[in-house]
Amino acid sequence: MNLDHVFVCGHPALDFAATLRARRSTRFEMFVTPERLNAWYVESGLVDTITPGKEDDVREAIEVREALYRLITNRRLGEDFDREALAVLNAAARQVPVTPQLTLAGRHTDATPGQALATVARQAVELLSGPDVPLLKECGNPECTRVYIDRSRGMRRQWCGMESCGNKIKAAAYRARKKTTPAAAAG
Repeated sequence: MNLDHVFVCGHPALDFAATLRARRSTRFEMFVTPERLNAWYVESGLVDTITPGKEDDVREAIEVREALYRLITNRRLGEDFDREALAVLNAAARQVPVTPQLTLAGRHTDATPGQALATVARQAVELLSGPDVPLLKECGNPECTRVYIDRSRGMRRQWCGMESCGNKIKAAAYRARKKTTPAAAAG
């Protein structure tokens, strides 16, 4: 499995929730170490630099991520929010967020893992209370559990991303058609 973080969901909070991949099958955890968690914060563009994290930062991030995924699922399915998940997300959102600074070289954001997590939680609050809620869709790949914002014309997008899931599904369908075509023609 590829260890690179993927940002295809259209919103940082959705990409954060997607860091536990294939939830219905193999369950592939992206946040296995404090370094991998911090790499996500940097690669997402949330921060430019981040202080070294600890195992507690990973545990807290996973707890917030799982609460966030539950709330995204509640919202996507038109259900009431899970109260426990709501409490976890709101507690994280109340913490001190990242603070960008203007430097001679431009904007620079240095943060702790806790500040980065608080910022993701605040972004999640904005997403789940904002106008993009009706655009939330789950990837059509049965193995994928990413939720993304579908801004396509007519909301016809089926996959979280062509590179990650769309090409795999299309290639599999093509191979399946090729296997059945000669047999059908021979009969």
